[in-house]
Amino acid sequence: MDLNLKGKFALVGGASQGIGYAIAHLLAAEGATVAMVARKEEPLKEASQRIEYETGSRTFAIAADIRKATDCEMIIDSALQLMGRIDVLVNNDGAPPLGEIETFDDVAWSRAVEQNLMSVVRLCRGSLPSMRQNQWGRIINITALSAIQPIARFGLSVATWAGVIGFAKTLSLETAAAGITVNTICPGRIETSRLGTVFGDGKPGNVQADQMAQMLAQIPMKRVGQPNEIAGLVAFLSSPWAAYITGHVHHVDGGRLSHLI
Repeated sequence: MDLNLKGKFALVGGASQGIGYAIAHLLAAEGATVAMVARKEEPLKEASQRIEYETGSRTFAIAADIRKATDCEMIIDSALQLMGRIDVLVNNDGAPPLGEIETFDDVAWSRAVEQNLMSVVRLCRGSLPSMRQNQWGRIINITALSAIQPIARFGLSVATWAGVIGFAKTLSLETAAAGITVNTICPGRIETSRLGTVFGDGKPGNVQADQMAQMLAQIPMKRVGQPNEIAGLVAFLSSPWAAYITGHVHHVDGGRLSHLI
């Protein structure tokens, strides 16, 4: 299926590795020009060059920290200067620390809000004028299953990503008539380096056999997901084929979420 993304311009966060990299790679493979954002410049440049070599599509590396308002402005300005417009915005990044809610002070909460919520607000606000001008746009937020099925010790993420879902639902109502869709994806257990940090022994990518067995017991498909399985949905939602889907929360979790709606 041709997703008709040739000639589209995408801005993808957290794109040097994991889910963000898979998204940037697939969008580029579908013919989009992709501006890739991450904090560490060298890994980002390497990822950008690799995608460009493997897909033949143009990519750009924008090293920035989305937790900072000034960097969000710089990201938008750089993307518009490099690409001319923004058709697709994928809000994706890491996550705040884990811990019991009562242990986090105002500084920790402020950082979580800046990282998970305000970065989305700022990048959407910066991208929307370009999308409105072209009467076409796709905004896709990557959160986590914990945003709709809370987990103990994930309070910073749950609260701030729940805010993202509320923001996205409201924004979808305000932009639908302009041909702009806004959707949120809540991945379940995905095989990235963060899997070990969060659900393993605290080391990136390191999950012991007994820990993996416990994890798989909660997933009907009996396996963890792959980054490209999130990327596939992002690519579809970025395309003209998804023009009538907006304001939706998609959980990609191997069947783990069990509620009816």
